[in-house]
Amino acid sequence: MTWHTRIIDFLGLKRSIVALLAMVIFVGLGERLAERFLPIYLLALGGGVLSIGLLNGMQNLLSALYSFPGGYLSDRLGYKKALIVFNLIAMFGYLIVILFPYWQAVIIGSLFFMSWSAVSLPATMSLVSGVLPENKRTMGVTMHSLVRRIPMALGPVIGGVLIELYGERDGVRLAFAGALLLGLISLFFQQVMIEDDVPRNKAEATPSRLWRSMAPALKQLLASDILIRFAEQIPYAFVVVWCIRDNGITPVQFGILTTIEMATAVLVYIPVAYMADRTTKKPFVVITFFNFTLFPLVLLFSHSFWAMVIAFVIRGMKEFGEPTRKALIMDLAPEDKKAGMFGLYYLVRDVIVSVAAFAGAFLWQISPEINLLTATACGLIGTVYFWIFGKDLKG
Repeated sequence: MTWHTRIIDFLGLKRSIVALLAMVIFVGLGERLAERFLPIYLLALGGGVLSIGLLNGMQNLLSALYSFPGGYLSDRLGYKKALIVFNLIAMFGYLIVILFPYWQAVIIGSLFFMSWSAVSLPATMSLVSGVLPENKRTMGVTMHSLVRRIPMALGPVIGGVLIELYGERDGVRLAFAGALLLGLISLFFQQVMIEDDVPRNKAEATPSRLWRSMAPALKQLLASDILIRFAEQIPYAFVVVWCIRDNGITPVQFGILTTIEMATAVLVYIPVAYMADRTTKKPFVVITFFNFTLFPLVLLFSHSFWAMVIAFVIRGMKEFGEPTRKALIMDLAPEDKKAGMFGLYYLVRDVIVSVAAFAGAFLWQISPEINLLTATACGLIGTVYFWIFGKDLKG
C-alpha cells in the first residue's frame, strides 16, 4: 500500500465521500457568496429593517422544520436522489432572486435556498453511514465538518469583492448567479461519482411514530444536547456585544478571535475522529459538552483581548467531539431509518432550542452576567446528565 493510498484510507475518502465533499464545497460556496450580504441587499431593494428581521427569524425556524422532511425523503428516495432534489430546490431559490430584483422575491427565494443545509444534512449523514464501515464513520463526518469550513472562509470574501466591483444590487445578484453555476457543477459530481443506493419506500412520514422507535440512549443524548444548545444560544447573539461594546475589543480584534476559534476547531477535528473511531464515542461527546458549558463562564471573566483569546480557544474546542456526536446519532439510529431519525432528532432539538434565542435577549436586558451564568447552568446540567446517563454502543 502506497503512502497516498494509506492517507485516502485513513481519511475514509471513498469515491462517494469525495463527491459529497466536492458538493459541500460547491453548494456551500454558492450559499456563502451572497448569504452574509442579504441584509444590505434587502435594504438596497427598499425592504427596510423589518424585512431583515423576517429573514433572520425564517432562517432559524426553517433550519428546524426542514430537518425531518429531509430525512424522510432521503430514506424514501435514497440519499443520491434526495441530494439531487435538494440541490434543485436551492437552485430554484437562487433563480427567483436573480430574475426578480425585489425584496419580496428575496424572502420567497430564501424559502428554497435556505433549506439546503438543514434539509440535506440527514441525507449527508446517511451517505456517510452507508458508504463507510462503523470504524470510519466519525472520520467521514469529520471530513464533512472540516470541508464545510472552506466555503465559510472563501464565500464572504468573493461575495464582498463582487459587491465592491458592481455595487450592492448587481453584486449580490451576480453572487447568486455564481451560486447557481456552482449548484450545476455540484449536480454533475453527484451524478457521476456518488454510488447508487437502494431507496427505502417504507420511510416513516409521521414524526410521532418515528419517535416511538427512537432508542432510549438516543433520547438521552437528545435531552443533553438540548440543554447544551441552550448554553450556546442564550448568549450567542450577544458575544459580539460583550466583546466590542462592553469590553472595548475592536472589530478587527473580534475578527481575529473568530479566526482563532475556527483554527482551533480545524486542528482538533482529525486527531479526535481517529481516536473516537478506535475507542468509544461517549468521552469525546462529554468533553465537547464541557467546552460548550465552559465558554460563557470564561467569557464572563474576560475583559481583555488576551483573556478572550483563551475564551475563544475554548469556543473552538466545542467542535472537539461534534462530528463524534453526529456519528453517535447515526450509530444509535435504526439501520432502516437512519436519515429519518437524524432529521427527527434535529427537528425536536432545534424547535425547542429556538426559544433560547428569545430567552437570551430577555436575560441580557436583566444583565449580561445573568445571561452568561444561566447559559453555564444549562450546559452544566446537560453535561452531567449525559455523563451519568448517556450511552454508547461500545460503552
